[in-house]
Amino acid sequence: MGTAIMPKSDIIRLPELPICWAELQACSNFSFLKGGSHPEEYMDRAALLGLSALAIADDNSVAGIVRAHTHAREIIRRVKERRAFDNTVGLIGPPAPARCKRSPSAKIYNTPRLLPAAKIILRDGIVATVLPKNRIGWGRLCRLISRGRLRAEKGICDIRLEDFLEFGRDQLILLHAPSSQKAQPSAPTWASQVQRLTQHFAQDVMLLMVPRYDGQDTVRFTDLARLSQTLSLPLVASAAPVMHHGTRRRLVDVLTAIRLGVRVDVLGREGQANSEQRLRGTSEVASIFHAYPEALYQTAKALGQLQFSLDELRYEYPSELTDNETPSDRLRRLAYSGLKWRYPNGASQRVRKLIEHELSLIGKLKYEPYFLTVQDIVAFARSRNILCQGRGSAANSVVCYCLGVTSVSPEIGTMVFERFVSEARNEPPDIDVDFEHERREEVIQYIYERYGRHRAGLCATVVHYRGKRAIREVGRAMGLSGDTISALSSQLWGFFSSKGLEAARMAEIGLNANDPHLQQTMALIYAVIGFPRHLSQHVGGFIVTEGRLDELVPIENATMEGRTLICWDKDDIDSLGILKIDVLALGMLTCIRKAFDMISTHHAVDYTLATLPPEDPDVYNMLCRADSLGVFQVESRAQMNFLPRMRPRTFYDLVIEVAIIRPGPIQGDMVHPYIRRRNGEEEVSFPSDALGAVLGKTLGVPLFQEQAMQIAIVGAGFTPEQADRLRRSLATFKKHGNVSEFQSLFMKGMRHNGYDENFAARCFSQIEGFGAYGFPESHAASFALLVYASSWLKHHHPGIFSCALLNSQPMGFYAPAQIVRDAREHGVKVYPICINASFWDNAMEPDGTGGLAIRLGFRQIKGLAEDEAAWLTSARGNGYADVQSLWRRAGLSPKMIQALAEADAFYILGLSRREALWDAKAITADKPLPLFSQDLDGESILEDPAHLLKMTEGEEVVEDYVSMRLTLRAHPVALIRHRLTPGMGQAPANPAVIDSTSDPLAPNLSEAPNPSLRRHPRDLKLIVANSS
Repeated sequence: MGTAIMPKSDIIRLPELPICWAELQACSNFSFLKGGSHPEEYMDRAALLGLSALAIADDNSVAGIVRAHTHAREIIRRVKERRAFDNTVGLIGPPAPARCKRSPSAKIYNTPRLLPAAKIILRDGIVATVLPKNRIGWGRLCRLISRGRLRAEKGICDIRLEDFLEFGRDQLILLHAPSSQKAQPSAPTWASQVQRLTQHFAQDVMLLMVPRYDGQDTVRFTDLARLSQTLSLPLVASAAPVMHHGTRRRLVDVLTAIRLGVRVDVLGREGQANSEQRLRGTSEVASIFHAYPEALYQTAKALGQLQFSLDELRYEYPSELTDNETPSDRLRRLAYSGLKWRYPNGASQRVRKLIEHELSLIGKLKYEPYFLTVQDIVAFARSRNILCQGRGSAANSVVCYCLGVTSVSPEIGTMVFERFVSEARNEPPDIDVDFEHERREEVIQYIYERYGRHRAGLCATVVHYRGKRAIREVGRAMGLSGDTISALSSQLWGFFSSKGLEAARMAEIGLNANDPHLQQTMALIYAVIGFPRHLSQHVGGFIVTEGRLDELVPIENATMEGRTLICWDKDDIDSLGILKIDVLALGMLTCIRKAFDMISTHHAVDYTLATLPPEDPDVYNMLCRADSLGVFQVESRAQMNFLPRMRPRTFYDLVIEVAIIRPGPIQGDMVHPYIRRRNGEEEVSFPSDALGAVLGKTLGVPLFQEQAMQIAIVGAGFTPEQADRLRRSLATFKKHGNVSEFQSLFMKGMRHNGYDENFAARCFSQIEGFGAYGFPESHAASFALLVYASSWLKHHHPGIFSCALLNSQPMGFYAPAQIVRDAREHGVKVYPICINASFWDNAMEPDGTGGLAIRLGFRQIKGLAEDEAAWLTSARGNGYADVQSLWRRAGLSPKMIQALAEADAFYILGLSRREALWDAKAITADKPLPLFSQDLDGESILEDPAHLLKMTEGEEVVEDYVSMRLTLRAHPVALIRHRLTPGMGQAPANPAVIDSTSDPLAPNLSEAPNPSLRRHPRDLKLIVANSS
């Protein structure tokens, strides 16, 4: 029948022909909350069972097949290594006795092939497993899924029969019989739809014979055979697994209960009847379908038609062709044009050699279109005055510096371009570009407009089950009470950081660790951790293609309006060699750009990241004092404690500062050795000249991920392929990467090259630290530039820097109250929110002494919307005279006016907070009620003025924090210091309307009317009505 027998795979021996067995529809856990096994687990089990091929077919999705494909390649690599070992060393163990019959061996050399597939569920009732026969069929399958996904909201797929007829060619279509008790057409429409499919696709439509393992399969198979004859469709056999092993049955039931929102004990027929719906080997399948050998033959025949592999996907980056230039010519022209821009006085000979060398290497690897696309995106951002900064592997190069992608000068860095764009490693370049967080959406929409949504899309991020979600959802499905679930969640770190402490932790919270139901629940919680829950969008990883992206991978709608994404995550596209551009958001860039704008407005000096005065000793002195509140990356308490010990004096010191206070270097015990060597307390030594070249600039201590890989290559003799696998394991710290699997190989290589055992163990311990979290040198250099820029702004323009920080919130470690307090400690005057002087943003204004003061803006008021503030400022004119004039002219809602009063924004009118709020409370509707709009029979209803008590200083401070989350009055602790420490300070006096920093707009309250006597709100309604 022309069916190739896969080497080392198991076969089914039927009377006429031995045939291969392949499972054509396995449901993985990427059919979210349905499948009970990872795609990788399916591939391992298929190899062990002797399957020749396996199809991962998830519901209207191909999200999990790249993981299966990657693992299939890993199985091939392991088998290759095992064969080489066995051929060299021989089999391990004593020889079998000559007279003993040799027992069957495990299929240790079997390498099953992955068959890309999807289970397509149509809204019309048709369900079919679809397997592309070639690359064209794969493209059609992707477009079919994209059509259904883009038609519906995120998480839903609406595929219709017409879509199937349009995109169904070049694929095998395995129809699922109707889900009735007997396999008969449930309605005439099903049969008519099948007839339309067979008319369009002829020999490509088949009928699946699938057992349900409920004792009725014999009758069901008879009905299916009859249905096959009626429809003239060949039968294809499948065990229809939803798990790779029967031990996952309970977990599948729990996932089903979570999906349906019920408890496991009320699942009924929705649960698994037994553990039979698992991946099966050849002998089991032969037994199940012994009466229908034609179904097994047809399965083998279908396998012969399925030759498509994901290895055939050839990603084509946009060519970026223009009418008159090739990409190479265009990149060269833009690079040299940027060289004149960056070096107006002429570039040095070293820089010119570097740019020629980099352009030559880029051309050899044909990466010109990639750099041109990044340049195009950055040029758009600069045309809109959106501040951006590139980082990543290839970003810190002369070419990217001249293209404007980065502002890190190549003279500052010490990195070699080949470390990032290497001909030997054949790795794609990686450039991340950070944009202002408030304006990144403009850049994202430009990419969609520039390339079209059929050519551009965001990567996905797979949201996995972690501790709290696993406890909450599994606990609820298993019937645990809400109190028990909360108690378990409260012990999350105790349970999931130290296995074996469950009993002690449970006893602490009053639970019985020996309770069988609780033990089973805990086992299921551990089992579900790491399972995919749903897809989300990546923070900014864009895929852009020359042809249709939706023929490479399905596209779907994101939750956020105006965005579309693919179903593969960054690890998937990295495995397939697909280039991505990371379009990321960074709040500090927003802050720096706003600060540059204010400096230009108030001081008439224009700065960019590249033109700031470099290596300012006063800036480094400020950092050595740990005066870094609000400064990028070095504002945490850990960084503040480290700065006086590090005492940075150069830009490269900042690069190290950014990288060293990370979990990786700390866990790898790299911090203290580096400081001791830097301070001369420990001799700087290297175990060899080769490693000295790698670790020289960090004083013999590995601090960057690149150094970890270089140690493996230079010290342990890793091949480039092994080093790349090590790099990938270091990049998967959140998914618990398998760095430790390289330990024996690393230790053996270090011993072979003559390094001391203790030194080798220490080096690997440091590499394992990077597995927790390490920082690449290329990223650290780009971040260091922002550290210096924000430090320079804080030192030379503390008021402007603080104002820009406030206007860029939320970001960073510190709340607005701490930013304001820090600004005042640096001598900056801060004026309160004023109804007649403030705008939405905080602003700088003259302080009356030749300097600048911060005027707090309406954005600081909790609950006040920006559009309301816009109405207020646009209608202000020469100012508001009272609360009622604000209401009449600006048209603000009573709620917003009360928010302004609670923030003490009316102090400029001589009104205290309570007085302004009293007036605001009189405004309860858009218009006065007719009954109270005038006098009744000439009789006045004016009442005596109300007496409002003055607020104490403590009450004012509390209300400041409630309404604005900050205060310009005393610190809260200052109000009780005389109680906390007798003899220190004194009880606060009555407060002033504003803080001790005098506001030039503040009224002379001594001439104001008695503020304690106010009219009744009903009187104010009459006054407002009559004035209208």
